[in-house]
Amino acid sequence: MDMKQFKTSLKDKIVLVDFGATWCGPCKAMEPVIKDMRQKYEGKASILEINIDDQRTLATDYMVQSIPTLIIFDNAREIKRLVGLQSASTIEQSLDEALENH
Repeated sequence: MDMKQFKTSLKDKIVLVDFGATWCGPCKAMEPVIKDMRQKYEGKASILEINIDDQRTLATDYMVQSIPTLIIFDNAREIKRLVGLQSASTIEQSLDEALENH
């Protein structure tokens, strides 16, 4: 995915982008939470998973310095960043706030 494709996927909606890697323990621990979020917010928000090893340019452009990093976008504008292992309730609260303000 290049930058143009990535930005297109962020347009006109709320998107949670999960920057992680296959070798990252906390990223693996969050996989079930992200999967649940994808189902819970289907039709309301999109969830993208970005492997920083495959998408180094995106990780650099968005200044991802630690993983997992979750970034919530509203119409391609970053509105919230969560770094490190996050609870389901923290992610839900952040997504709900983003949807309320969208």
